Amino acid sequence: MTKFSEIDRLAISTIRLLAVDEVSTANSGHPGAPLGLAPAAHVLFRQLKFNPKNPEWINRDRFVLSNGHAVALLYAMLYLSGYDFTLDDLKKFRQLGSKTPGHPEFELPGVEVTTGPLGQGICNAVGLAIAQANFAAKYNKPGYTLSDSYTFAFLGDGCLQEGVSSEASSLAGHLQLGNLIAIHDDNKITIDGPTSYSFTEDVAKRYESYGWEVLYVENGDSNLEAIAEALEQAKQSKNKPTLIQLRTTIGFGSLNEGTSSVHGSPLKPDDVKQLKKSFGFNPEESFVVPQEVYDFYNKSIIEPGTKANQEWDALFAKYSSNFPELGAEVSRRLEGKLPSGWESALPTYTPGDSAVASRKLSEIVLSKIFDNIPELIGGSADLSPSNLTRVSDAVDFQPKSTGLGDYSGRYIRYGVREHGMGAIMNGISAFGANFRPYGGTFLNFVSYAAGAVRLAALSGHPVIWVATHDSIGLGEDGPTHQPIETLAHFRALPNIQVWRPADGNEVSAAYKVALESKHTPSIIALSRQNLPQLEGSSIEKAAKGGYVLKNPSGAAPDLILVSTGSEVGIVVEAAKKLESTKSLKVRVVSLPDFHTFGLQSKEYKLSVFPDGVPILSVEVLSTFGWSKYAHESFGLDRFGASGKGPAIYEHFGFTPSGIAEKAEKVVAFYKGKKIISPVNKAL
Repeated sequence: MTKFSEIDRLAISTIRLLAVDEVSTANSGHPGAPLGLAPAAHVLFRQLKFNPKNPEWINRDRFVLSNGHAVALLYAMLYLSGYDFTLDDLKKFRQLGSKTPGHPEFELPGVEVTTGPLGQGICNAVGLAIAQANFAAKYNKPGYTLSDSYTFAFLGDGCLQEGVSSEASSLAGHLQLGNLIAIHDDNKITIDGPTSYSFTEDVAKRYESYGWEVLYVENGDSNLEAIAEALEQAKQSKNKPTLIQLRTTIGFGSLNEGTSSVHGSPLKPDDVKQLKKSFGFNPEESFVVPQEVYDFYNKSIIEPGTKANQEWDALFAKYSSNFPELGAEVSRRLEGKLPSGWESALPTYTPGDSAVASRKLSEIVLSKIFDNIPELIGGSADLSPSNLTRVSDAVDFQPKSTGLGDYSGRYIRYGVREHGMGAIMNGISAFGANFRPYGGTFLNFVSYAAGAVRLAALSGHPVIWVATHDSIGLGEDGPTHQPIETLAHFRALPNIQVWRPADGNEVSAAYKVALESKHTPSIIALSRQNLPQLEGSSIEKAAKGGYVLKNPSGAAPDLILVSTGSEVGIVVEAAKKLESTKSLKVRVVSLPDFHTFGLQSKEYKLSVFPDGVPILSVEVLSTFGWSKYAHESFGLDRFGASGKGPAIYEHFGFTPSGIAEKAEKVVAFYKGKKIISPVNKAL
């Protein structure tokens, strides 16, 4: 049992006051939770396994601050624990350009995931725990335990109220993730006031029903022994995640402790002074760390973590000697590299090949590459037969005791939990070891997970969404299932690939670029209906995000038709019609991904969309955003309809004749006018 003494109390007071000083100096932030959670943070960090000089060490324990508004606490802990933070960094809390932004961000040393939007962090923690269990199941050998880390998370009442936390916590219980330990900061306060205003459920019973072990610490403000005992007991629970109900006082020691006034506002100057005085510090000084606290953290936290990392390195060297193939594979993954030559397995197609739905083409890609890329781990939100995301010989990621699979399996049954799936995928990616998670649902329901998709883009997690049933082409399910605005929404996000491939070569290209990406997530929108294999397409061309599919022979074009996905084949037919009946020379451009195309040189983009030619975009989705690459747009700025897919296309005019009619009007309107390519801009 961990022994605690006066130095622990001094360290906790130091942590509390560092957090208060951060918030007070910034005159912005949340002092209440750090004051209440400092004892738990200190006790937890005393037994965490990590090396601040090697923050990416794969067998470190992970700590997730799901209630990310309490980040002043995290920065104080990371600073004292030897991570690359200085007191000056703490003094610049929430200031422009500082290393201490207002909520935790993934790129910062020691920050495992970006948190702030409540509920996301605990779901990320579930993903981290899944990744660790899978990594351990694949690589651990008798006498060679490469992976035995835990994932710990702090979460508040706000995280528990957000529905996404329920999705992920329910799955974590089903998966029996004994390596996941969450500490609920049960302070009974949210911004509006007491939780009794809106949140009176029995959290413990809820988590017990999920299959979690629930432990209790009644006095989290000062009972360090009880906190340590609960953590130790939680580690003994091998087939259940654990929730520790930690009763704390928000704003502990403040004049307004236990009230919402200390939740999101700095303490008043006189309150800060009395707080420092009561903790035995000089009320006139700020950012004070006694030397004995530095010494204590160095001896009890930093040195043991450094030693543990060194011991792991020695173990891995022996492992690599005894298991050379696995050792080389682990080394490759830790270097962030994909297997050499993996892309040679990507299928290619010619116009003579059969028309196939792009969701089926996606399944073919996955079946070709799945065994070659051990870091590829996927699943679906209860739509495996529709998304076609599960390859035939995949093993499910399941507790072995269920008889449904084991932890070495790489197919995850997420259930009907799109938002939870997205946040869990982010956590799997954040674990490291080059994990490449993918998850399937209908494109329309990726919107359910918009919060997680946004954080993937912000954090740079290269997760892949396999988003099928991408348009009105899905047919009879009607407007509730037919996405209209979805691609416009996600194309508006920075740092995300939004693919809508038109044939088999473009599907292969989408996966190639998505899997080779190190810091950009992807959404691959796929059709239910069959699509022809197009003349002029190739993986190499499509991997640029946009390219000339068809050019008129021997002359400059009168018009450019640009399209994506299932409409590209129809546009090709429209171009033929315009050429044969109206003698118009038409270039057809396929633009499967705006983001990747946008990364190409201006010279290349102008070679696709030159000055002097009007451009008409065609896509059975919202026209919003197409002004980036088109002068005019033919799309669907209303909801869809229920009926047979071909009949709906006919109804809305997305036929060769309907497109040709729109194209004639565009050519007539721009005739004789000076036309500047949308690519040519002043800014």
